[in-house]
Amino acid sequence: MTRSDPVFYINAIPIYGDLILSPMAGYSDQPFRSLCRELGSAMSYTEFINAIEIVQNRRLSIRLEQRLAYLPEERPVVFQLFDNDPDRLLQAALKLQAYKPDIIDINMGCSVRRVSGRGAGAGLMRTPLKIARIFDTLNKSLEVPVTGKIRLGWDDECLNYRLIARIIEENGGSLIAIHGRTKAQGYGGEANWDAIAEVKDAVSIPVIGNGDVRTVEDIERLESHTRCDGVMIGRAAVGNPWIFSRIDRMQVPHVQVRSTMLDHLQRMLSFYGEERGLVLFRKHINRYLSPYPLTKEQRLKILTADHPHEFADLLDTQLAR
Repeated sequence: MTRSDPVFYINAIPIYGDLILSPMAGYSDQPFRSLCRELGSAMSYTEFINAIEIVQNRRLSIRLEQRLAYLPEERPVVFQLFDNDPDRLLQAALKLQAYKPDIIDINMGCSVRRVSGRGAGAGLMRTPLKIARIFDTLNKSLEVPVTGKIRLGWDDECLNYRLIARIIEENGGSLIAIHGRTKAQGYGGEANWDAIAEVKDAVSIPVIGNGDVRTVEDIERLESHTRCDGVMIGRAAVGNPWIFSRIDRMQVPHVQVRSTMLDHLQRMLSFYGEERGLVLFRKHINRYLSPYPLTKEQRLKILTADHPHEFADLLDTQLAR
């Protein structure tokens, strides 16, 4: 829930809330971000952006332009970059300043092999000196604050989150978001909230906790356990944007689910166009409908609707049974 007074600051930027939608590839687009912002998410992180795409292309592709697009009411807006090369990250960040983000964030948490395997994302956790150079260089060169999203380390043999957190702060970083898992864990196992608390104790800049937050009770437990400044919610927000209003999914009445789904769909259609918008919305439909006891055939009918009006009619028909 948005508050009247700032919960914390990123440099001089006030953040009016303690819940934040996590940057997620394929999900954290303008339609979903703006919906979550209206429901209480305090900031807007873009999907992560490959610095190579920014540096090597004189003109950005339409798809990349869409990933950088945001609404004025989404501010503060955070552009998240990933790469393994400090100089290229700087070039990309300088170029992206033309789009007037409020903050630049460096992704050091992505565990996907094609990213971490080349030393970017969570792969950067294995190169502390490179992280120091990245934050020092960007902090001295950019007009906006620089933040970082990290994991606990590469694996259980390389749990260097405290070191990395101190490096980020000592080299000008303004905030740390930490997912309480290693790269090797991916999204399996349990998130280590004790480690998040250790990072909070180790630095004086704001710390955002991330991992295993699925309910309103989880939010309160994570904040109490770690004393972190805010909570980042990713997968649990897909199909449940109401969590940013501190409402659990099973508390949302059907009429509100329907209204929000149609609102979300309309945002997708306006942003991507009717055909692509409806196709991209399908990955959200399954999550919105997950609590309902629909048969496989009923779900399939809704998922394969090829026109927005057909989708709305099917939604009413199938959920009324």
